[in-house]
Amino acid sequence: MTAAYDVAAIGNAIVDVIAPCSAQFLTEHTLERGAMMLVDEAESAALYGAMAPGLETSGGSAGNTVAGVASLGGRAAYIGKVADDQLGEVFTHDMRAIGAHFDVPPLVGGPATARSLINVLPDGERTMCTFLGASVELTAADVDQEVVEGAAIVYLEGYLFDPSEARKAFAKAAGLARASDRLIAITLSDSFVVERHREALMEFIEGQVDLVFANAAEITSLFRVDDFDQAVALLRERAPMAAVTRSEQGSVVYSGAQTAIVPAYPVQKVVDTTGAGDQYAAGFMFGLARGLPLEVCGRLGSLAASEVISHYGPRPQVWLKDLAAAEGLI
Repeated sequence: MTAAYDVAAIGNAIVDVIAPCSAQFLTEHTLERGAMMLVDEAESAALYGAMAPGLETSGGSAGNTVAGVASLGGRAAYIGKVADDQLGEVFTHDMRAIGAHFDVPPLVGGPATARSLINVLPDGERTMCTFLGASVELTAADVDQEVVEGAAIVYLEGYLFDPSEARKAFAKAAGLARASDRLIAITLSDSFVVERHREALMEFIEGQVDLVFANAAEITSLFRVDDFDQAVALLRERAPMAAVTRSEQGSVVYSGAQTAIVPAYPVQKVVDTTGAGDQYAAGFMFGLARGLPLEVCGRLGSLAASEVISHYGPRPQVWLKDLAAAEGLI
């Protein structure tokens, strides 16, 4: 069956608030450098009031990936939950403005639209405090069968493993994708997610997943080993395809017996690493959906990641399609 979308992504619909900070700021607010922490609405409000002036932009891991796919000229759809409030309207507008299909009804009478407060150190490392709000109200009823069955790749955000109702939506999407012979991809999202849901993630990967995205910290945490190569070998026994990123060291990608070592694209200055993994996934899946060679898929991922870490914000600020064409990748 011909795919209507290159990628359909399911994740937490979040508005990002991104601001520069110092190491002292993290200490003063008891924030762990480089970590992702969940906070309640009151904690979110207090931290927001203490942060430096910054950038507010639609985010959420899978939402950022959809934006990257669209920037490459791909066809993308998104499933996530926002509230019937101002930030929800902003998120909906942003998704539709980039050309993505987004038609999930907003939540009425519940928690506010989710937001992630991201404090960025001078070296570009980010520390995230996330209020999940309406995003965790995503249910199986919000998963559009036509959208899932119409996607070449169904991309699932690991963060969805946290709320139980959202995990049901996750499971429904995976079932529909499998029945329609679509590729199922998952991102491990964060070491925080791996530590909380290691056994469930492992079971899902072994039973359902075709493609795994992870970084070095996440994959070594998943298998409780210190050696990167050992972790990749253990993943290869469980998933037929994977792309594992290592920041400036590039990425290791494999499909079956084929392996490619993909270098990172150089950047003049790393400004903000928010969204790097999301954009890598966008580039890789765009290439995969278009039938490009494995190494080219990895290079597209590296190119997309290099663009997003060169500025504040988790989504491309230029057309990735033009950058990829200039590099001879598409």
